[in-house]
Amino acid sequence: MRLPRSFPGAMTGPVKVVLDAEIARLERRVRREAAARLEAEAIAERGLRDLFKRQQDIALLECMAVAANEADGVNDAMGRALEAMCRYAGWPLGHLWLVAGREGRERLDSTGIRYDASAPDRGPVGDLRTEAELLAPGAGLPGRVMRSGQPAWVATDAADPADIPGLPAIVGAGFASMFAFPVMIASEVVAVLEFFSRERQPPEESLLRLMVQIGTQLGRVFERRRARDKLLHDALHDPLTQLGNRKLLVDRLEHLLQRARRKLDNHFAVLFVDLDRFKSINDGLGHQSGDRLIIAAAQRLSACLRQTDLVVRDRALAREHMVARLGGDEFVILLDQMASAESAIVVAERIMGALAEPFDLADQRVFVTASVGIALSASGYADVEDILRDADIAMYHAKQAGRARWVMFDQGMQLAAVRRLQLEADLRDAMARQQFFLHFQPIVAPRDGRVRGFEALLRWRHPVDGIVPPGEFIHVVEETGLIEPIGAWVLGEACRQLREWQRTYDPQLSMSVNVSAVQFASGDLVDVVTRALAETGIAPASLKLELTESAVMADAEHALAMFAELKALGVLVSLDDFGTGYSSLSYLRRLPIDTLKIDRSFVSKLDCFDDKRQIVEVVLKLARALGLVVVAEGVETEAELALLREMGSDLVQGYYYYRPLAPEDAARALAAQGAGTMC
Repeated sequence: MRLPRSFPGAMTGPVKVVLDAEIARLERRVRREAAARLEAEAIAERGLRDLFKRQQDIALLECMAVAANEADGVNDAMGRALEAMCRYAGWPLGHLWLVAGREGRERLDSTGIRYDASAPDRGPVGDLRTEAELLAPGAGLPGRVMRSGQPAWVATDAADPADIPGLPAIVGAGFASMFAFPVMIASEVVAVLEFFSRERQPPEESLLRLMVQIGTQLGRVFERRRARDKLLHDALHDPLTQLGNRKLLVDRLEHLLQRARRKLDNHFAVLFVDLDRFKSINDGLGHQSGDRLIIAAAQRLSACLRQTDLVVRDRALAREHMVARLGGDEFVILLDQMASAESAIVVAERIMGALAEPFDLADQRVFVTASVGIALSASGYADVEDILRDADIAMYHAKQAGRARWVMFDQGMQLAAVRRLQLEADLRDAMARQQFFLHFQPIVAPRDGRVRGFEALLRWRHPVDGIVPPGEFIHVVEETGLIEPIGAWVLGEACRQLREWQRTYDPQLSMSVNVSAVQFASGDLVDVVTRALAETGIAPASLKLELTESAVMADAEHALAMFAELKALGVLVSLDDFGTGYSSLSYLRRLPIDTLKIDRSFVSKLDCFDDKRQIVEVVLKLARALGLVVVAEGVETEAELALLREMGSDLVQGYYYYRPLAPEDAARALAAQGAGTMC
């Protein structure tokens, strides 16, 4: 403390010097303590500010986490994030850009997701950023962020209008700066958040770090959406071709059926496409080549629809494939807005043409064709499965008609399909219920009219429909695989009947039994024949197995091997329906057959057509040259018989002599023959 000069006890001299020094020391101490208090207060204030800011940062990050976890989707999460960040930083406007486009051709698409503090519904940002706006990587501030993957800031008064699209409008709206940062999944930019500020102050380093954190956090929203979209895509698409699968197809069909009920003039068509001969390609070149063929076929089908502008026109379906793969080599094509059947036919023919072009697989050029079934919604369908079923039925008819064609469904096909299903079910019970039986058609020597043998013919006595013609059920038996057990039964019954007739009437009688292509291709035929011979004890040479040309020539090398095993048993082999197939004469010479049966199509009206007579004469000469016995089928008139007798046919078979006979009637014919009479 400084003493006034008038202080009565003031001192002079040395005492005064000491006192002044003490006063100065005390003053310095007071100043230091005051500075320390001020510094402590400043530190405390900065700490409080930092703490408050950290709390704000944490609150913002928590808000982002809530937005990411609780939002209904990406749009909702981004809308919440824009609002939270604008409130946090005091930015009046925020806007979302989404990265779109294929890899290598990415772009930024403007969205309607925004935040405007001054007018939430209609603010200036509506004029600054329209939903139709696009930016290439590097264009504008968002484009720079997209390319660099880093936050960026720009002052509008220092920016080049060429670099910032819409800069005059932004400046005119009173914005002094712009800020943007990326939303990231790992190192990939999936979106950019853009903000507008009326302040020119650049963001602090702490804010940049915070935005990086938020960009990564929001990236998880996109990552979850991608995972969900992938699961949904995988559930609705074929993994090999990426076409829609059956579930997606049914969903689209349901939509179109509902629309067709509301708008009666809105028709569509379903095309069921099946690749012909796919199994042979798959077996010959391997499953990898088969998969490549399926992928290439799917691409051609999709491209064909795009080229003809037949992609679905309904907005609800605009992003879905119109081609679906049901599995294997089966595709279904949904054509919307088909005004007529002719329009669907045009597409079907174009599809068949596209698929008929060669495919390059495993260094080979492969040719395939397609069978197409067409069903139209105009027929009035109430259920999705019904129209798919009918298109499938029509495709099946295209296959039966020779493949490489289209067939339009009609109601008669559906009735036939139901009939076939019932027939198949009844056939599976027929063996157990002993509904099958045999008739026998005599084979006669034309020189003397005597019966030399029989052909065993399968018959079916249906409990409701009566006798079912063989032409109605034999092909079903073959296609369902029932031919093997039924064929084995036929062979055993025919051999037992022959044994009885040989013992009673003529030991030289023979029995001809038809063998289907399915039986011939299986590995059990030799065992079945061996068992029948062993059980009945007939001479092997009295049994003739009849095979058609097509069954033999389908795999001539297999036929040679099979014939060698059959000949080793001692049975005879007959080539049935000769002249109707595509036999190679070189293979005919190599095949160890014993008999040729001339098809009835050449014998019928033999006396009326010179070309038929010439064909039969050639076959007879060929048979004699090869040492084969000839049987002429379908002899119905005296004139036909006379010509065949004159030309030297060894045996004949037909209604002129006998229709197919029940066993007891055949026995009476043999008995009468033994008594020297003719039937």
